[in-house]
Amino acid sequence: MTRSELGAYLSARRAEVTPDEVGLPNVGFRRVPGLRREEVAMLAGVSVDYYVRLEQGRERTPSAQVIDALAVALRLAEDGRRHLFRLAGLSPRAQVAVTGRVDPSLLQLMDAWPGNPAIVYNRAYDVLASNAIADALFHDWAHSRNLMHVVFTDPVARTFCRDWHEVARNSVAGFRLGHGEAPDDPRIRRVLTELLEGSPEFVELWARHDARGKALESKRFRHHEVGALTLTMQTFDVRSSPGQELVVYHAEPGSSSSEALALLGSLVATERQP
Repeated sequence: MTRSELGAYLSARRAEVTPDEVGLPNVGFRRVPGLRREEVAMLAGVSVDYYVRLEQGRERTPSAQVIDALAVALRLAEDGRRHLFRLAGLSPRAQVAVTGRVDPSLLQLMDAWPGNPAIVYNRAYDVLASNAIADALFHDWAHSRNLMHVVFTDPVARTFCRDWHEVARNSVAGFRLGHGEAPDDPRIRRVLTELLEGSPEFVELWARHDARGKALESKRFRHHEVGALTLTMQTFDVRSSPGQELVVYHAEPGSSSSEALALLGSLVATERQP
């Protein structure tokens, strides 16, 4: 039996919730981690048979009320809840960007931040625009201008990303969210196929069905010219171009990372001198 995306997501999320987290007794042998199907059904107020049919893909048209109850039962955060509603066909399909064009005024704004790496990328994680210091930070995109390729297929990724495993998990979760928003986008499907065929690590993480967007977080890099940096990243939706996101990095003032970022900016400025 072919399991639906909805069923696979429910099963994966169920495995991540412990009985203690939802106030249920943890008794008896558990063949798999997390909640049993009957426990999810009880928490959501649906029959066990109905929930089993949802997971197995035999029921594909649940009501919004049922999906909302399942989101609560599975303790889904907002990104996960929205993803669940999309998989159930209860949210409108996202608008697919017609082109990869980035608003010229946004490009001007990014260039006005010589000390802050900034990039714009789409749901397929293609970097559509970047300022000069971002180019320098990411080694002028020598391997690829796709962030998923940078993480999973660049041989130096594990050296460049000092917390590679965390970066990999978060990248797959974000890519999964974009895929759920526009599953028929040909570019997203192409990148997904390339990663499934070329990266065993991606295949393993993709099977977890994590789905969440980027949030305020720190990333640790090791750059071949300026050494170790810890940068905080802020992510913004580009309202004028649905599916595009702006990421801006900055370092803690007075820190060694701030000094390294300033040095990187100086190197960029020197290279750009006529």
